[in-house]
Amino acid sequence: MAVVSKAFVARLVGLAVLGPDGESIGRVRDLVIAIRTGGQPPRVLGLAVELTTRRRIFVPMLRVTAIEPTSVTLNTGTVSLRRLNLRTGEALAIGQVLDSRVRVDDPDLPNLRDVDLTIVDLAIERTRTRDWVVNRIAVRGGRSRLGRRAQTHVVDWTNVRGLTHSSLQLPNQGVAQVLSQFEGMRAADVANALRELPSKRRQEIANALDDERLADVVQELPSDDQTDLLTHLEVERAADVLEAMDPDDAADLLRELPATEAEALLQRMDPQESEPVRRLMVHEPDTAGGLMTPEPLVVTASTTVAEALARARNPDLTPASASLTFVVRPPTATPTGKYLGCVHLQALLREPPANLVGGIVDADLATLSPEDDMDTVTRYFATYNLVCGPVVDEDDHLVGAVTVDDLLDHLLPEDWRENETKVSEMGTQPSGVSR
Repeated sequence: MAVVSKAFVARLVGLAVLGPDGESIGRVRDLVIAIRTGGQPPRVLGLAVELTTRRRIFVPMLRVTAIEPTSVTLNTGTVSLRRLNLRTGEALAIGQVLDSRVRVDDPDLPNLRDVDLTIVDLAIERTRTRDWVVNRIAVRGGRSRLGRRAQTHVVDWTNVRGLTHSSLQLPNQGVAQVLSQFEGMRAADVANALRELPSKRRQEIANALDDERLADVVQELPSDDQTDLLTHLEVERAADVLEAMDPDDAADLLRELPATEAEALLQRMDPQESEPVRRLMVHEPDTAGGLMTPEPLVVTASTTVAEALARARNPDLTPASASLTFVVRPPTATPTGKYLGCVHLQALLREPPANLVGGIVDADLATLSPEDDMDTVTRYFATYNLVCGPVVDEDDHLVGAVTVDDLLDHLLPEDWRENETKVSEMGTQPSGVSR
């Protein structure tokens, strides 16, 4: 397969990164560049590579021996596992530079003179000294009066004006190219990508995401980043995002805010959405009541097995929440009527669809109390080999359910997203590699 010495940045995203023996290290997610002064073309410092653990690391371009149409090959299988952190003077090509505005002074394109253009791609080339530099830029103007997309032009770097670190700090930068990279990505992976960007860029992307998508992403961020994003949104938008979040995650986030700000947001939320959040905030965060979701899978004893399975297929339910169906007397909204027991998903799968859930209820499984501490909850899951457990109050009403993912979030250190344990992977070992 032909080795290339020129490439467009956007086409590198997603390529496999391989060691010298063909072992897989990760995938390219972005490029780190240094924007230089004096008219010098930006230098490509390295790759932002996503490992199988979803951590993004920096791999220097000097380690790259070949860029092929389907992969990037390194001259070593040993790389630093330290999380990618940009230094002063550095920028992410996809995350920060694309969608920024420049002007072009190209004698062959006089119609573009004094026109604000948007960067849609960067062309990089390997020099005789083995350095990689940005030598050309693909730009596009605004849409025509008829709504047609403007033509894309590829111009030499020497004819580009206005791409500086200061220009990247200007407001109202577009996000189309970044959002296209996020399509199909899990919320946790988008959250990881956002953490690498400056606050200004994160906010522009957050403003462009719809409420549901932003809520999913916010739930995967560390608490400091959550509050930073939320407090920079308009109050109405922040309330909408909180409504779209899982109630337990929304309650955790609001606990991080000053009481007056939290109350102001709760008042802006729809009462039906804010009421379960308020109930969760009554409990201490490190108790079953503080951990639980108030919206588990709940049915009555007269529900058929077929209907219960259909409810369990709801894509909005996590696998842990879908593993256990709780049976109660009406009402089925928490706090429910008298709690009767639960039915495991496997039990539902073994029963004829027309049978009633009431005939296979497990009434002997112990329950959790809202006041149970973390140690009690942890021992409960270990004892009964569960990933979901009912939380029942003193009056025998089901008030929620704790799932193992929520438990793990609280058992891990608060900064676990920022300081992941170094994991040995195929071809990756900690090292002292630097730029």
